[in-house]
Parts: sequence; C-alpha cells; structure tokens
Amino acid sequence: MFANPEQHRHAMPPLITGLMVIWALIARLLFAESHLSLAHALSFYPLFAFFPLVILLHTKMIWQAGDGMERLDQMVYALIHCLLSFVVWTFALMLVNGNSFS
Repeated sequence: MFANPEQHRHAMPPLITGLMVIWALIARLLFAESHLSLAHALSFYPLFAFFPLVILLHTKMIWQAGDGMERLDQMVYALIHCLLSFVVWTFALMLVNGNSFS
C-alpha cells in the first residue's frame, strides 16, 4: 500500500473522515424513504463510531510520537483535523437524518 508505514498511520484519520462522507451519501440513497428502525440504526450507528475512531487514532499518534516538535506537530494536526472532522460528522448526521436534527 504505502512505502512508508508512517504515511499509512498519518493517512488513516482523513480516510475515515472521507468514509463518513461516503457512508452518509450511500445511507441517504439507500434508506431515505425507509421509516424502519433497523434502517435508521444501519444509517446512524456507523457514523456514531467513525468520529470517536478518528479521535482515538489521533490520540494514538500523539502517544507514539517522539519528544519535542514531533509530538507538538501531532497535537496541532490532531486539533485541526478533529475540528474539521467534527464539522463533517455533524453534516453527515444531518444528511442521513433528512431534515437536520428534527
């Protein structure tokens, strides 16, 4: 896949954020007209798992980083990406739900 394992480790949180968007679009397409609780659960539960997974991966990257600037770089990367991922996650939830959070 990647020549350097570090690249793979750094790419996982943005890939999961992209997966949030793809899942929201697919779930909206497949389950938009369904009012079944199972379809509702299948739409929402993966989204509820993706954002905490992004946070856990960033925490792991901060924990595994070396001392000094490398750890600070990981913290800045985590802060910026988690904030952006939270916005994407919120809009993905609103897209799957249909009419915002009502």
